Amino acid sequence: MRPVGSKYLLEESLGRGATGTVWRGRVREDAAVPGLQPGQAVAVKVLREELAADPDVVMRFLRERSVLLRLTHPNIVRTRDLVVEGELLALVMDLIDGPDLYRYLRESGPLSPIAGSLLMAQIADALAASHADGVVHRDLKPANVLLATLAVDGGERMHPMLTDFGIARLADSPGITRTHEFVGTPAYVAPESADGRPQTAAVDVYGAGIMLYELVTGRPPFQGDNPMAILQAHLAQEPQRPRTMPEPLWTVVERCLRKDPAERPTAVSLAEALRVVAAGVGVHSSPAAVDAALSVGSLLVPDPALAPQRPPATTPPSAAPATIRPPPPRS
Repeated sequence: MRPVGSKYLLEESLGRGATGTVWRGRVREDAAVPGLQPGQAVAVKVLREELAADPDVVMRFLRERSVLLRLTHPNIVRTRDLVVEGELLALVMDLIDGPDLYRYLRESGPLSPIAGSLLMAQIADALAASHADGVVHRDLKPANVLLATLAVDGGERMHPMLTDFGIARLADSPGITRTHEFVGTPAYVAPESADGRPQTAAVDVYGAGIMLYELVTGRPPFQGDNPMAILQAHLAQEPQRPRTMPEPLWTVVERCLRKDPAERPTAVSLAEALRVVAAGVGVHSSPAAVDAALSVGSLLVPDPALAPQRPPATTPPSAAPATIRPPPPRS
């Protein structure tokens, strides 16, 4: 077993991604880690050497430690520790026993509109919590959603958990971005990210719209022969409503995929809207639930912080007081 820092041991590789390799690891028996027990299994993401060797990444890694460690929510994979050792950077997280959403979709096929809406509502809950804490994920995609299994009422239910918080931000250093031009996955990148504009919480809502579309259709809305063609599609093409997508769900997807970030809903309103859609598109939905789903657009409130700033109104200069001249003297 390979040691990582003074507290962890790596046991086996679970998968490799663009930013590093995830390992099944374990807390050393003689180590004390807040929130973890000696010998407890953990997931350890070892960032790739290119990132670990970049001083900007290392500084950002250290600077954002407290933010990542305090980010907690039932639908967020908890980060427990950050390890800096020589040219090794690693994040220690809770180990989730289950597939990621990308693999699940490839093996099981698309979800129903109701199931897709309810699953994405939980992801939106996670985003709302992170946005409230000032953390933007910036790389939302099915591969970054892990599916735990919960026992509910004698049965089992999928419980989505968002992971890799902070990774895209850590990787967004001058040396890295000069090479890759943007940090993210082309199929899920918001137009402003592809265009090099500032990335706000709205980029996560755009990613949620892409995922929602993919969950119920089996493919992302924008296609291309290469990454640049896909990025161009995000910038220039409008998404098309699939024939099988219910109108209320399309209303949500279309609003999330607006090119203007100021027109997208907040994560809070997105979560609420998706639950209203799920309640109103089933064959046994009540008339009231159907009407609420058809009016879901009114729930999709944009973030007022992203609204265009109007210049302050100028007060017109007051009219100068009339000058009263004395009458000319009589001759």
